[in-house]
Amino acid sequence: MSTVFEYAVLRIVPRPERGEVMNVGVLVHCRAVDFLECRLHVDEERLRALDPALDLAGVRAALHAVARLCHGGDEAGQAGGESPGSRFRWLTAPRSTVVQPGPVHPGITDDPAAEVERLLDLLVR
Repeated sequence: MSTVFEYAVLRIVPRPERGEVMNVGVLVHCRAVDFLECRLHVDEERLRALDPALDLAGVRAALHAVARLCHGGDEAGQAGGESPGSRFRWLTAPRSTVVQPGPVHPGITDDPAAEVERLLDLLVR
């Protein structure tokens, strides 16, 4: 049965003054089935080409924090106990850091988990 889902691309903005971004992951939320998932793919060589001085360890740590919050639970801190929809809204809120979410887009799917992989292939890899 088809259902509505929302997604956002996660991107790295190594030097905001240059306006360059690199997509590194996707977040997918489907309220109808209480689904929230993220997948990440970081091409560190491409990131170094954008900014050789970029703190890659800091980027990895920030993306790990995104994944922890996405999956919820005790490791995600206080927000980890929130509903998947609340966590998705928190993760997609605009911010001015090196790791930023893109705009939220809607779609229709029969399989939210398959959408995560499809979008990662289409928009990131």
